[in-house]
Amino acid sequence: MSKVCDICGKGPVAGRSIVRRGMAKKKGGVGRKIVRTNKRRFLPNLVKVKAIVGKATKTIKVCVKCLKSGKVKKAKR
Repeated sequence: MSKVCDICGKGPVAGRSIVRRGMAKKKGGVGRKIVRTNKRRFLPNLVKVKAIVGKATKTIKVCVKCLKSGKVKKAKR
């Protein structure tokens, strides 16, 4: 199951989570040191929506940003 928006193509992005320890210099410490970095993925906020595509109603995965901006016309119930 792909995690990609069907409208804008937004998908997962790679990044890191950084673990630090120690007291900050402005609080009287020696400074914050980086202990380790872990790879992680930032996933888009996707929602399955029944939308009107062309003349047919289809279930598509859409990011919430496209949904809020009105790029998708939701089908009536």
